[in-house]
Amino acid sequence: MQNIEDGETYIDQTFSRLSLINGDFSCVEFEGCTFEHCDFSSAVFARGKFIDCTFKHCNLSLMRVPSTRWFGVAFSECKLVGVDWTKADWPAFHLDSELSFQHCILNDASFFGLTLQGLRLEECKCHEVDFREGNFSKASLTHCDFTNSVFMRTNLQGADLTESENFNIHVLENKLDNATFSRFAALDLLYSLNIELVD
Repeated sequence: MQNIEDGETYIDQTFSRLSLINGDFSCVEFEGCTFEHCDFSSAVFARGKFIDCTFKHCNLSLMRVPSTRWFGVAFSECKLVGVDWTKADWPAFHLDSELSFQHCILNDASFFGLTLQGLRLEECKCHEVDFREGNFSKASLTHCDFTNSVFMRTNLQGADLTESENFNIHVLENKLDNATFSRFAALDLLYSLNIELVD
């Protein structure tokens, strides 16, 4: 299957090397679909659904997703620079949308104010990502680079940040109960307290 039409539903289809840069799609639903080596950069998917789908080696940078629902979607080795996930449709009854990103580039993305308990980020580049006021309790955010990403009033209770680095998380402005950090990376948390560390 190599074509996408407005208002259509695609089930268990594979889309390979599909280039739809700047494409504009409305009310398209995908369930159990696989996308491989596709380029959807700057594309718009409005009022659609992606359910139990997999993206591999895709370029989704600057993709816009107004009122589109995501559930059980896995991204592997994808580029997702500048995606504003706050514009998507996140039903209140789904505290865990089962989103996972592995070996992805998520720079300049926004998860501001979202509740995505159980979010999985593994070995991702997350520069200047906005996590403020979000609920990512029990998330797995491991082996990631969070350079210049922002956390404020963020719920990271029970989250696993093992082997992640370059984060700037103020311990008094975020919820960190039972969160897991690597021993040396955890020293970055102490810097936010304006205390001096000596050997």
